[in-house]
Amino acid sequence: MNVRHALSRRRIVAGVAGLAAAAACPLLRAQTPTVARVVVGSGAGSAIDVLARRVAEKLQPAYAASVIVENKTGASGQLAVGFVKTAPADGLTLLLVPTPYMAIFPHTYRKLPYKPDSDFVAVSLAATLNLGFAVGPMVPAEVKTLRDFTAWCLANPAKAHFGSPAAGSTPHFAGVMLARAGNFTLEHIPYRGPTPAVQDMVGGQIAAACTAIGDLHSFAAAGRCRLLGTSGAKRSRFAPDVPTFVEQGFRDVVIEDWFGFFLHAGTPPEQVARASTAVRAALARPDIQQAMEQSCLEVHGSTAEVFAAKVKADTERWAPIVKAIGFTADS
Repeated sequence: MNVRHALSRRRIVAGVAGLAAAAACPLLRAQTPTVARVVVGSGAGSAIDVLARRVAEKLQPAYAASVIVENKTGASGQLAVGFVKTAPADGLTLLLVPTPYMAIFPHTYRKLPYKPDSDFVAVSLAATLNLGFAVGPMVPAEVKTLRDFTAWCLANPAKAHFGSPAAGSTPHFAGVMLARAGNFTLEHIPYRGPTPAVQDMVGGQIAAACTAIGDLHSFAAAGRCRLLGTSGAKRSRFAPDVPTFVEQGFRDVVIEDWFGFFLHAGTPPEQVARASTAVRAALARPDIQQAMEQSCLEVHGSTAEVFAAKVKADTERWAPIVKAIGFTADS
């Protein structure tokens, strides 16, 4: 046997032995590159989409070799939720959604095609955000507070209206709650997303708009609208000079929206724990927190247990509010 033949034979034997070892060793098989997904129900460029992409970058390669973001828009986010509901329960398809998908839709849709409490398991809180109520050029400059706006609406009932990103959204309910608490009439005008609502407000087509502070911040800073109040229990650090609804006498109108991660309910507990740990580590990165400040988001994670308790509490809180408002949506 010549030297070249002997070396070739040794390489073949070594290669076969290596394949056999890989097949026999679970640890080596576990290192096989995988693809994970973060699914969102909003379009590219939205605040929640940007957050999803930032987190997806940080989940690589420890959580999965590749983590992609998929935008499943339509049906008020139900396409995204339905996609994750039917995905394999292997911890590789994460759902990132805002408050209404899990805590409000069960009260507004008669035939919601999923059950948040039994079809999904909480993974981690992702971010919190406050709402803002702003007025545009249709409203006189002397209107500087919510009480001033209340008086103006009573004197100008034909112009007393506000826009929100969608019917059945938290901004929609916030405006209704303000009007009920102030005992005045305020017509709601639903839009398809925050941008057209804010544009019509700053353009003078509608009197006011209620949406996330991040949607209003740049316009307020440029003097194109006036931010009259915010929805948190305390003032937002993104609008420290603007009093809360509570400070202005609307005591029960306290709303803190959130974005949060979920998995299919059948996901094994160890996979849920792994996902929660990885997501929280990503959210703790200063570069993500600083990047999302542009959208006025407070980025912070939580344990799965803490987030599950928050979702449950918010679901219970919104039930009587939705019932009192009398709003329903067709699934």
